[in-house]
Amino acid sequence: MLGDDVPLVLHNGALIVERGAVLRCRPLARTVARRAIEIGRLHAADPVLHCGHEAQGHLVVEGIRPSNTLLVYYLDKSHPDVRVVDDLGSALDEDPIQVMFGGDLQAMAVFAGPLAQILAGDARIERTVYPRDGVGILDIMNPSVNKAEALAFVSQRWNIAADETLAIGDNWNDHEMLETAGLGFVMGNADPEMLRLGLPILPSNDADGVAVAIERHVLG
Repeated sequence: MLGDDVPLVLHNGALIVERGAVLRCRPLARTVARRAIEIGRLHAADPVLHCGHEAQGHLVVEGIRPSNTLLVYYLDKSHPDVRVVDDLGSALDEDPIQVMFGGDLQAMAVFAGPLAQILAGDARIERTVYPRDGVGILDIMNPSVNKAEALAFVSQRWNIAADETLAIGDNWNDHEMLETAGLGFVMGNADPEMLRLGLPILPSNDADGVAVAIERHVLG
């Protein structure tokens, strides 16, 4: 609805799209993705591969346990872009954009420890938490990927100074971006721990927090 002229930073910065074409892609190495998949198997965590260097948005899974209601819902909403395979490791014919795990908040918090230890230096792990719903998500990506760097890349390309940027976020994968933008705002419905970071807080989604920020700080 916004049109092709708006640049899009996707997958935490792994993909940047401009005028409908991929401007930059930083996928996760297949060898690292396979290790993440194996670690997931050892910890009964269901991996989802995000694939497509041209922003096709394909999801590849082996199959999700019915008890993992978060991913069952997520994949159902993503149909028909989901492909089910017998073995994820064997199905990797290109470096994926990312490997994602999601499920119970506490289980994901425990799983994050061994995942970070084993993949240290070879991948970046971003966490997204929804305490009210008891849900946690872990994204495993190329180690150079993060939203702050992607925002800086787009700003430089468009000749926009850092202090002229405004960023809005509601989760921990937004943290660095919010701290490096000229104006960084946390949504009122964010994780309560984020609300204590000292960043300005907007109204919640239900109270049109993004619109409030744009009206006050962009449209003036």
